[in-house]
Amino acid sequence: MSDPYLLLWLEAPLQAWGHDSKFGHRDSLHFPTKSGVLGLICCALGIGGEQRDWLAAWVDLDMQLVAYVPRDAQDRQPLLRDFHMVGSGYDDQDPWQTLLIPKKSDGGKAVGGGTKMTYRYYLQDMAYAVALQVPAARVTDIIAALQAPVWDLYLGRKNCVPSEFIYRGEFMTGGEALAAGQKLAEEKKRTAVLQVRQGEHEGDEVLTLNDVPLQFGEHKKYRDRRVTVQRLA
Repeated sequence: MSDPYLLLWLEAPLQAWGHDSKFGHRDSLHFPTKSGVLGLICCALGIGGEQRDWLAAWVDLDMQLVAYVPRDAQDRQPLLRDFHMVGSGYDDQDPWQTLLIPKKSDGGKAVGGGTKMTYRYYLQDMAYAVALQVPAARVTDIIAALQAPVWDLYLGRKNCVPSEFIYRGEFMTGGEALAAGQKLAEEKKRTAVLQVRQGEHEGDEVLTLNDVPLQFGEHKKYRDRRVTVQRLA
């Protein structure tokens, strides 16, 4: 039995899909990463920790997607920059509040009190039709979990709450899944602006992303994936 595809519709006011972010500067790709999508499925299933055996089944499976914007928003800048003060306003004499203040590696107080400013970038008003190839033996459990998730689902960061149902059907091929996504986009009056296919194909740009997770948990490990990005508008 071949591994089928699930159509995931990822839509929200804000999304963020980081792949090389640092503490103080948390960027976002213009499309979802494979590690982010698999992390979403882990949340739906309610599984945590390293999950090395679970992730091994996904390493060579396909993921492709099309990005959509509202028809009246094609010329808008989708990235929003926000900033957060980390460790600000806490009493360093309070044993509980002091745990929330950044410190040096040796646990001592940082110069200037420890307050840090971080810049974070978000995608605005985007929707993605994601054709995700799924291990055949796990399809039923994953569909059930996406329809009734164990943990809260989010699109990249925990403040990026989905505004639509995510699971949109099971298909034999990625092309069939994306065709169904196109119909959904038309119903929502959205226009395709970007297509991302796994592997090297004709397109505007070929990227190497370190976004294939081999191990989650405290010590994460990833493998590279080549993708082709094609601008559609």
